[in-house]
Amino acid sequence: MHPPALWDWESGQRVILASMERPKNVAWVEEYHASPDGERVAALACLDEGGFTAFVNGEQWENTFEKAWYPRFSPDGRLTAVVQQDGMWTLAVDGEAWEESFDYLWGTQFSKEGDVIAACMQSGGEYGLCIDGAPWDTLYENASQCALSADGKASAAVVQLESLKPADLEAFQNGVFGVAVNGRKWDANFMNCWTPAFDAQGQHVAAQVRLTLYDYSIAVDGKLWPENYACVWEPRFNPATGKVVAPVRLKGLWGMAQDGQIIWEPRFAQCWHQQISPDGKNVAAIVAPEFGAFTVAVNGKPWGVKFPVVTDLAIGHDGTTVAALGNVDNADWQVLVNGGAWAGTWDMAWKPVISPAGGHVAAKVAKGKRQTVVVNGRPYQREFDQVFEPAFSPDGKKLLIRGIDKGSAVRIVADVGQA
Repeated sequence: MHPPALWDWESGQRVILASMERPKNVAWVEEYHASPDGERVAALACLDEGGFTAFVNGEQWENTFEKAWYPRFSPDGRLTAVVQQDGMWTLAVDGEAWEESFDYLWGTQFSKEGDVIAACMQSGGEYGLCIDGAPWDTLYENASQCALSADGKASAAVVQLESLKPADLEAFQNGVFGVAVNGRKWDANFMNCWTPAFDAQGQHVAAQVRLTLYDYSIAVDGKLWPENYACVWEPRFNPATGKVVAPVRLKGLWGMAQDGQIIWEPRFAQCWHQQISPDGKNVAAIVAPEFGAFTVAVNGKPWGVKFPVVTDLAIGHDGTTVAALGNVDNADWQVLVNGGAWAGTWDMAWKPVISPAGGHVAAKVAKGKRQTVVVNGRPYQREFDQVFEPAFSPDGKKLLIRGIDKGSAVRIVADVGQA
């Protein structure tokens, strides 16, 4: 599949699949998914005679499997599914299974361009990652929190380095967990590790680590920050500088640290889910200036709007457009942009999408049994039974809407000013 710049951005509507009725000889069809460019819609299906397959734009995969689940489109438009054959699990890509199979497989991930596909695997009681069908050379007694670099050339996971006997608290406190990159473990052991994250080039890894029952820090390539904290959250690399930024807790309050130095003074009841602009100049995070009241802070300065729940933070490529979702009583969702809340509430809303050129924001929303897209605060003129995440053209002037309505799947390209 071509990158977004080469997608069809001609304004108008095309029907991708005219009829979504259950095909003959099919017992049931599961939830539909759409490819990023909107040119393909697909769903897993159970056949009357047994076995599972997938239908893509109404055409059945040639191969069938004992079981199939977790269908996902890669960024380059390939349909993947975790499948079982002869009691073993592997990944099918556009209907073709990887040659290697495992006792279990899960957690499909993709490189940014979609050319590399990874999944977590377990074989013979040992765990690791499988990259394009090839497992790590070294497997571990346990592996979790799997991550893939943006270019797909590196992978990482939290791994258990030593066996633990039941209730062996002394061994646990001495540290039996670490991080493995491409199957090779860091030299350092920790009581716990979480959320390994790659830098933009895929050459360095940072992770949350627990040092004692009460002390936490960040480790980068196995080396600890100079300071310890009462708690930390997921680290992220600044894409421009390569420095590591993570929320930290000191004396009961949360702030933000960079390479072990405080950059946001701890004054929040909570601070997490930070996002960094591509130019590295702006850091946004979800914060609670007071207990139970959440908002967004940009470079340490909180917005004025507050909600019981704020989630799905996004920062644009321009570095100045910041969006999130606010929720009241788990019932009324609003889209938040640059410190303000759009008019209107929704039964459900999904993560806002910001145009590459900046300035435009869209979000998938639902009210009752109908879904649509809100663009710059205005609902699109049409509702759907199901709509997928919208996408902006590279110049930000067009919006791709992928929807299912009245038994057919459609692909709509709308002018942003008229959407």
